[in-house]
Amino acid sequence: MYVLGVNAYHGGASACLIKDGKVIAAAEEERFMRVKYWAGFPVHAINYCLSEAGISALDLEHIGISRDPKANLFLKGKFALRQFPRPRFLLDRIGNLRRVGDLRSVFCSHMGVGESEISAVFHNVEHHRAHLASAFFVSPFERSAVLSVDGMGDFSSTMWGVGTGSELEILGSVNFPHSLGIVYTAVSQWLGFSNYGDEGKVMGLASYGKPDYVDRMRKIICAQLDGTFVIDQGYLRYQAEGGTMTWRGGPPKLGQLYSDRFIALFGEPRGSRDEITSYHQDVAASLQAVIEEAEFALVRKICVDTGSDSLCLAGGVALNSVFNGKILPETDFTDIYIQPAASDSGTALGVCYYIFHQLLGYPRCYEMTDAFTGPGFTNDDVQSALERNNLHFHVKSFGEIANKAADLVAEGKVVGWFQGRMEWGPRALGHRSIIADPRRVDMKDTLNARIKNRESFRPFAPSILLEYTDQYFDQSYPDPFMLKVYNVLPEQRDEIPAVTHVDGTGRLQTVDRKHSPHYWELINAFYERTGVPVVLNTSFNENEPIVCTPDEAIACFMRTKMDALAIGDYLVMK
Repeated sequence: MYVLGVNAYHGGASACLIKDGKVIAAAEEERFMRVKYWAGFPVHAINYCLSEAGISALDLEHIGISRDPKANLFLKGKFALRQFPRPRFLLDRIGNLRRVGDLRSVFCSHMGVGESEISAVFHNVEHHRAHLASAFFVSPFERSAVLSVDGMGDFSSTMWGVGTGSELEILGSVNFPHSLGIVYTAVSQWLGFSNYGDEGKVMGLASYGKPDYVDRMRKIICAQLDGTFVIDQGYLRYQAEGGTMTWRGGPPKLGQLYSDRFIALFGEPRGSRDEITSYHQDVAASLQAVIEEAEFALVRKICVDTGSDSLCLAGGVALNSVFNGKILPETDFTDIYIQPAASDSGTALGVCYYIFHQLLGYPRCYEMTDAFTGPGFTNDDVQSALERNNLHFHVKSFGEIANKAADLVAEGKVVGWFQGRMEWGPRALGHRSIIADPRRVDMKDTLNARIKNRESFRPFAPSILLEYTDQYFDQSYPDPFMLKVYNVLPEQRDEIPAVTHVDGTGRLQTVDRKHSPHYWELINAFYERTGVPVVLNTSFNENEPIVCTPDEAIACFMRTKMDALAIGDYLVMK
């Protein structure tokens, strides 16, 4: 049985295909369109998934989308009436609801098939139920608490419950307009980071500041005695004036979310090219602190309500790796699972498993232990791309590639690393990565100057051999998807300064040989040469989506100052 899940007309459009309960393929549309967070209908991602399975759209038995226009219908109508004087706001949302509510005709139109030809059953899955399903149904847990925290989807911002076997039970939710994700985005905009997805920059900036303005932030995010929260709407604009998002194709664009009252509380907003002052750092730190307060209250409430010792987390706020890394040491949960595409793109995965388990009742048979669900390429594909670009290359066995790359990294060189199938989710996890030496104090500045061209306050990530995690970090709980921040042990911070953030932390990726053999071989070869089982890992891109194809990897390699490219069984030197 083939089930296709889609996230469409929303940031991070994506598609996922499962067969008999197991993932065949999953990818974000941005990787094919080459536009970050591309919003619209993910035609290329769907075609890739179908191609990977060797089927056509007519072979699909179930197709779903992570939006349900009927969810919270009364609340939506009540809100819409309050927006009556703003017809553009209403028309924009009505058009979006019409598209996601008529999935059959939209799908057939985009995929070039007749509605009478396709026999699949179509489903609308509520946004946060898709998030919860994406986390629990592919987790290793038979029973677990589940939590989704997001900006907004189907008029909810937060939902929680418990998963048992093949069923999810919803225990509660927080509805729009009360949203931690929207507050985080609003403050990010005020700080001068106004592009969709810029919230991660603010998380990095927060480490440079002090939370001196938590009292002001608590005026906006108001904790409740039951462990939930409400948002004082006076500090935001989206309820009164729309906060509109464009989602018909291209990059998502958000309107201004903070209000004049917010400006009165925090001062004039920073321009995107203005200097970042200590005040901006302190506001970022205060935002992070109060968001964490609200999330901890939710997590502790859910722990008590469910009686579970494991937690599955999803939603855009689940990419807040600083908070994620604190959950196990600071709550009663002893296990945690976050799938690699935790934000909205991952709802395509959730749609598949919500249909397969919750609606159809099939037992679970799959655990997502790696993120390598995207396109892969043969050595013939790679060689053809190298020849098209007139590059001189060396052909080597994989062991030789890993050893030579380790030599180069140990010498201070920067290596593009392109191996196997592309990663699912926002993190490069050793298949589409740029690798460098974590021991070099100047490596962070070198990468920013030569390749990444990004803000200096943003950290680079350590990839570490799983078996050595507790020798470098204060926690040893595995994190193969780079979604948690741990403290680097004080005695190791001088050993790996390029991946140790200003506050002594690192957003690590643990690498084990079973699930990532090629990357493990590289890191192990570096360890044999240096005694350090860690490399610096950053995404293979330059102000663009992570590279997907050999041609894209070669183009990025050539226009930047990388020293070498290890691509399949080929090594290219500059």
